[in-house]
Amino acid sequence: MRSHELRRRTGRRSKSAAGGAMGHWRRLFPTVMRLFFRCLRLCPRWGQGCRSRQLQELWSYSRLLLKSLYFNSLCNFDVVLDSIFEPVYWLVDHFTRWFGVVFVCLVILLMSSVLFIIYYYVLPVIINTYSTPWIVWHLCYGHWNLVMVVFHYYKAIRTHPGHPPLVKSDISSVSICKKCIIPKPPRTHHCSICNRCVLKMDHHCPWLNNCVGHFNHRYFFAFCLFMTMGCIYCSLSCWNMFVGAYNAIEVSCCVPFFIMLKSYYQTPEPSFTFHDRMFHKCIIYVWVLTSSVAVALGGLTMWHVVLITRGETSVERHINRKECQRLKDRGKIFQNPYNYGRLQNWKLFLGVEKYSHWLTRVFLPSDHTPCGDGLLWERSTRRTCPTAI
Repeated sequence: MRSHELRRRTGRRSKSAAGGAMGHWRRLFPTVMRLFFRCLRLCPRWGQGCRSRQLQELWSYSRLLLKSLYFNSLCNFDVVLDSIFEPVYWLVDHFTRWFGVVFVCLVILLMSSVLFIIYYYVLPVIINTYSTPWIVWHLCYGHWNLVMVVFHYYKAIRTHPGHPPLVKSDISSVSICKKCIIPKPPRTHHCSICNRCVLKMDHHCPWLNNCVGHFNHRYFFAFCLFMTMGCIYCSLSCWNMFVGAYNAIEVSCCVPFFIMLKSYYQTPEPSFTFHDRMFHKCIIYVWVLTSSVAVALGGLTMWHVVLITRGETSVERHINRKECQRLKDRGKIFQNPYNYGRLQNWKLFLGVEKYSHWLTRVFLPSDHTPCGDGLLWERSTRRTCPTAI
């Protein structure tokens, strides 16, 4: 009896608890549904608010990046440009070293094609039509220029520009390279493509697949100079042939027109053999290529003439210009410490020590080393202004 009574009471309690739980969920369900539908109504507004908030954050972040370009007084327009072109510099640093081999092969291929056309098409015309003095002039000057171009291009590629010693030494240094962690002698700069410091660095030339520095700067300049002279020579020598070939191609393009008028005017159409057509196309190719290279490379050569006359490199030109502006703002005058005078700058650059060297070291192939070792540089005592620094 007692057990039966206990089961009855326990059943009543469980039923009451279950009924209370069901009532609780019945009251909670409408509340949850109301909140759910309210969220559905507010979702579009909430998305628009998030979108506008993201745009505001993006605009604030862009303004912060823009302000960071001119955060302090030491920054100027050059720093802004360097920051903008930083991705371009990264691409150049990582891909130029691989493109260097392609550029060298391209130079050799173009030079070989021009030489083939000159020897196969142009030289026979010169020998058959020109007088003996002009034939001798073309043979002597053309081959001398060719030897100078090939010699200096090969030496510019194969000669290392010069690097500071990797071990500690007693050489004077102006700073420590942040990438190599070695002392940097005067006029030494780090090449990010070669990943090494270069003595008297001018620039990294992809057409050489090499840096232009202390030991191959003369070879690079001589190659640019004699290549420009050779292109001008070919362009002038082929001018009459170019005009004739261009007119012939223009006429050959109008052959159907000549055929149409032949019955009325009785004018025979121009007929060219395969050899003639190849001659015309090759002459036009040589003239266009040599003229374009003469203009482009001639401008680069003239720029280096100005730099050598001032006793500067391309890197030093940029540094000296900024230093000159900085001292000018303070009322002072900057003077390049490595400018020894125009003639002396050229003598040091070309390695000319006596008058005979102008012939043997400048106008003839020579593999002599430049003056100095590239580690120590004497400062010029020449003063164009008494107050110059």
